[in-house]
Amino acid sequence: MQYNFTPFKKKISETAEWLSSELSGIHTGRATPALLDLVSIDSYGSRTAVPHVASITIEDPKTLRVSPWDKAQVKVIEKAIYDANLGVSVSVDAEGLRIIFPELTTERRTQFVKLARTKLEDARIALRSEREKVWSEIQEHERDGKMSEDEKFRGKDDLQKFVDEGNARLEEISDKKEREIMG
Repeated sequence: MQYNFTPFKKKISETAEWLSSELSGIHTGRATPALLDLVSIDSYGSRTAVPHVASITIEDPKTLRVSPWDKAQVKVIEKAIYDANLGVSVSVDAEGLRIIFPELTTERRTQFVKLARTKLEDARIALRSEREKVWSEIQEHERDGKMSEDEKFRGKDDLQKFVDEGNARLEEISDKKEREIMG
């Protein structure tokens, strides 16, 4: 019996998506609405991400415009952005908020690259953990007589191939972000 790697492949994809979303929260000196995806506020009794309570547009390469649908939430959004410690400045006007991205210093870029590498390592750890679970299942199938020893080792080789592909994908996502940060 051949081992079914479909759930493992799905976990690899989920890990890559997680890494992408985590890295999108690291700003690169360019205004990007994705930076606010992780900022949430209390809106009518529940935690809500800023993009769900306001429209976010790019005014220029260094400025975002946040226009809350309920103007009473301007101060709450402003406080949430400051509390998120994103390294941006916020100014409030009649239209809503203007978020200004400062030029990144070399020191700040280095900090962001370290943060990106930390997120990459977290993703690799998650992948290793899943690999260990799958390998244990394959060994268990062989012990229970559901697969031969040859199938077990073929499964191990296939598993390693998927892990290598997954790690390469994670590395590619991280490298792309590093180039954006250092760019």
